[in-house]
Amino acid sequence: MGVVLDGLVLGLQLALLSVGVVFVYGLGGVLNLAHGQVAVAGGLVAALLLQAKVNPVLGGLGGVLAAGLVALVLDRTLLQPAYRRRGEERLLLALILTLGTSFALDGFFTFRYPNVALSLRLPAPSVEVAGITVRTASLAVGALSLATFGLLLVFLKGTRLGKAIRCIIQNEAGAWLCGVDVERARTVTLFLSGLLAGVAALGQGFFSYLGPDMGPEFTILALIVAVVGGVRSLTGTFLASLLLGMVNAALSYWVGTYLTWIALLAVAVATLLVRPEGLLAYWP
Repeated sequence: MGVVLDGLVLGLQLALLSVGVVFVYGLGGVLNLAHGQVAVAGGLVAALLLQAKVNPVLGGLGGVLAAGLVALVLDRTLLQPAYRRRGEERLLLALILTLGTSFALDGFFTFRYPNVALSLRLPAPSVEVAGITVRTASLAVGALSLATFGLLLVFLKGTRLGKAIRCIIQNEAGAWLCGVDVERARTVTLFLSGLLAGVAALGQGFFSYLGPDMGPEFTILALIVAVVGGVRSLTGTFLASLLLGMVNAALSYWVGTYLTWIALLAVAVATLLVRPEGLLAYWP
């Protein structure tokens, strides 16, 4: 039962990462290969604030906001040349620019903060629920993730800007013809993707720890989930996150981390071969 719960919670954490990737690709037509480093930036800021004896809640919020601001800076600077291109040129230029940024941020984090890590501990390590011992970290991360997705759903369905973002994902040209400010929506989306990555970083801090070298791992996991779920489908991405979270938790328990990574990559390759559009490519 513990493995199942950990798998579901890990799936929610993966969804926080991968939904940001899907957002950015759906609106901007680019894949942000520095997405994991954005999450790490938020986690390191939170860790530094906690080391400075800042209130834990404020420290966590500061880390999430920092991740959003890093993503916002990437949008307003690095990705602008890519947005001026169309089609494959935009995608390839963004891949090269964000890949180089990911290398630069990795080097900076490991050089400047080699001994800084985000590790969050709750007063009680476990509690009993219906006679089953459950880690409090799993409950905390699950509640944090569900609350975040609840707020995201309210934004997307209950606000004018959120509805505009959904329209752009489905048809950018049609949304532009209807008067939607596509550039503004892209900027908001990059900021949101950074906030979601920051929340995922906090979740990692509850589970074990987040170090300065974990950016590539986060990016790869987010891309695998996006490929399996469909890079333009929020629903497919969410379901794929839960599925792969369960697979990850079960295989890590039975066969170890190395073979688990191979299995996850195999699932992504099989999806590309059998159903390139993803599990639920045509769902919103």
